[in-house]
This record gives sequence, structure tokens and C-alpha cells, in this order.
Amino acid sequence: MATTQTVASQQARFGATAGLYTVVVIAILAAINYLGVRFNKPLDLTSNKRFTLSQETQRIVGNLKQDATITYFDTSRNFDQARGLLDRYKNLSPKIHIEYVDLRTQPMRGREYGVRYQGTAFVEEGARREEAKSFDEQGITGGFLKISKGVRKVCFVSGSKERPLDLTDGPGLSAFKTLLERDNYTADSVTLLDKNKVPDDCKVTVVAGPRADYTANEVSALKTYVENGGRALFLLDPPLDFRGEHIAENTPLTSLLESWGVTLEKDLVLENTALTAIYGPENPPINHYEDQPIVNDLKGSYVIMPLARSLEVKNAGKSTVSKLFSTSDAAVATTELTTGRVRMDDPKNKKGPFVLGAAGTYDTGKANENGRFVVIGTSGFLTNDMLTTALNRDLALNTINWLSSDEDLISIRPKEPEDRKLDPRGVNLTLYSEVFAFPILIIVAGVAVFMKRR
Repeated sequence: MATTQTVASQQARFGATAGLYTVVVIAILAAINYLGVRFNKPLDLTSNKRFTLSQETQRIVGNLKQDATITYFDTSRNFDQARGLLDRYKNLSPKIHIEYVDLRTQPMRGREYGVRYQGTAFVEEGARREEAKSFDEQGITGGFLKISKGVRKVCFVSGSKERPLDLTDGPGLSAFKTLLERDNYTADSVTLLDKNKVPDDCKVTVVAGPRADYTANEVSALKTYVENGGRALFLLDPPLDFRGEHIAENTPLTSLLESWGVTLEKDLVLENTALTAIYGPENPPINHYEDQPIVNDLKGSYVIMPLARSLEVKNAGKSTVSKLFSTSDAAVATTELTTGRVRMDDPKNKKGPFVLGAAGTYDTGKANENGRFVVIGTSGFLTNDMLTTALNRDLALNTINWLSSDEDLISIRPKEPEDRKLDPRGVNLTLYSEVFAFPILIIVAGVAVFMKRR
């Protein structure tokens, strides 16, 4: 009798405990479900944060002063494909609203907006409306940029054998032009040979690797431009001079920069770090940055500066100059520029570290109208074949953003999607493990538990 009561008591306790656990589990699941609905913040576990909007987008959307609407035009069966991207924008700010328009059932809405293709998005803020150039982050964020800042023009000086803006081969700058257009800049070539000033519509002027000396007219135009509040980027390569390679010393232009506090040395910097085996000593990988808006977000990462010369930096006259980035202590610089062969162990080499980039302001005497300039000892990092290496594109765009006073855009841009396909061995491993091995292990474990209980 006592045994029966004990068993009954144990069963009652077991039942009560099981019931309590069931209630607790249900309560936890209900709480998780409520929080998931109430706080819809997806977690991006991809290696390159493919499903996370960039810092640039977060800053632009986070600084909205009024409500904005993203209107997406397509057929209703395609709406779900668009929600992933649009929901990420909605999660950034309560000021963002999303509207889906079915072009089959609401054709007049499409005509009102001038929609030409399915899958088109429009950004609206206040009374302004802009079409996204593409249905991706760059296109939609570009719409917000165009509304808030308009289109700014970047002028590339031509006429002295600078790097060609529209050349699609490796040495050209066409890829950089495309990136500028995605950030709602326009990029055009201008010549100063027959002008006495930089065109008034140039928000930023770029001197990209001239191989010939600038004329007095060109230097005078650039001097007047910056000293009256203009913004300029100077990319000047080492004055190499040997068979098949001749880059002029460009004394008139380097003398102008020296008067602003930046002296360009006649040398070629060679780096000696663990990455030298990958890039070679003539393409210094840089990760030593100063505190300046252009490079603050690059810290902890690398940029690659191919065939670079060093700079000496100091404040001069009305100019205030700061360093941007430097080599490691292991770097050396050779002044032997008349041969294609370089020696790291040449006793005549100068010892590092060396400054390779600098940014300065010129005091015009007018409030909020100071000139700005950036000097980098190479134009090679901007070319088509180097722009996507390391964080070169971010350095390039950050520089333009700072020069045009668009500091709120300075950031790390979204990376290109990685190709994460499995090779055949990976596919086979997944097939055998998930389809065969794991089910068999579960069956064996179940049989073992059953036999033990028997």
C-alpha cells in the first residue's frame, strides 16, 4: 500500500513539474514571439555584412529632418523579393515609410510617376521626388542624396597627360567616375590650358597624375581657385625617368604646393612588411592613419599606394596642413629614379616612416569659405586596376566627400557580394552528412534509448 502511494506521489510530482515546465516554455516562446514582432531587427551573420546597410546609408537616413517615402512599382507577385531591402531602410528610422504599387491594378499611379520599367523605386521627401537609378542600396541612397544635396560636379584636369577619365583599361579612371556618379556627383574633364580660372561649376577639381609640366596659366588658375575657397585633389607620381617611363618633375605645380605647406620629395617609397610578399615593395600597404575625417573610418584596414613618393608637411602662411597616412618604420625611400630596378638594401636609401598623404585648408578670410586641398604622392591607387583593392575606393570617395564638405557621407561603403559557392567536395559532404549520416545517427540513438528502457 505504501509503495502504491509513493509511486502515485512521484507521478503527481512529475506531472506537476512537467506541467510547470510546459507553462514556462510556452511563456518563453510567447515572449520571444512578441519581442520578435515588436522589435523587428534582423541579425546579419554573413561574413561581409551583405544584408546590413552601409554606414553611409545609416547616416543619411538617420539625419532625415522630415518623413520620407520609398515607393516601389512592380507587380504584386514580385513585392516579396523587394521587401528584404526596403524593410532594412524602414528599420533604420521611423521617418521612413514604404509603399508598394501594383502596376497592373494601379496603372495611373505608374503614369503619374513616369515609371518606365517594373521594379522601379522612387524616393520622396517633402515636395521633392527622385527616381532611384537602380533598385539596390546605391540607387535608393543616391535618391536621398540627390534630394538633400543636389548634384555636385567633380572636374578632372586634362591636357598635360593626366590619367584619362573615360579610359576603361587598367590605367584609366572610368571605374572611379562610375563610383562618383553613384554618389550623385558628375565627373567631367576640363582643360586649363586656355583658361585663366577653374570653371565656376567645379565643386572639386582633381589633378590626377600629370606626366608633363603644367604651364604657368594652369598653375595660376589652380592657385586662385583654392585661395578663393575652391577644393582640389592633387595626385602627383614620383618623377621617374628611364626607358619607357618619363614623368616630369612639374616644378611649377610642386612649388605651389610647397607654398601651402606640402613638399613632394623626389623619391620612390618601398615598404618592407609581411604584406610585401603579396603586393611587392613598390606598392606599399598602408594602415597607419592620423586623426582626420577622411581616414578615421579606415583605421584597422589597409589601402595600397602603388609607386608612391613621400611628402614633408608643415603649416605655412595661411595654410593649415595635417598628415593623413604614413608607411611603417620598416619602409625606405630611394632617390634612384632613372632605372626600373630598385634595391631595398641600398645604403643610400632614406629610412622611414614616410608620409604619403596630407590634407590642408587655406584661410580665405571669409567665414565658412576656406579653401581645401589634399595631396597624395601617387595617382595609381585611383586606377581601374587598383580602385577595388583593399579600401582604396573608400579612401578615394572619402577624400572627395571631405573636399566637397560632405563629411556626413564619409564612411565605409557596402562591399560587393562574395561568391560563396561550395565546391563539389563541399556539396557531397553536405549531401552525405545531412541526408544520410545525421538521420542514421538519430535512428541509432533512438533504438539505443528504446533498448535501454526495455
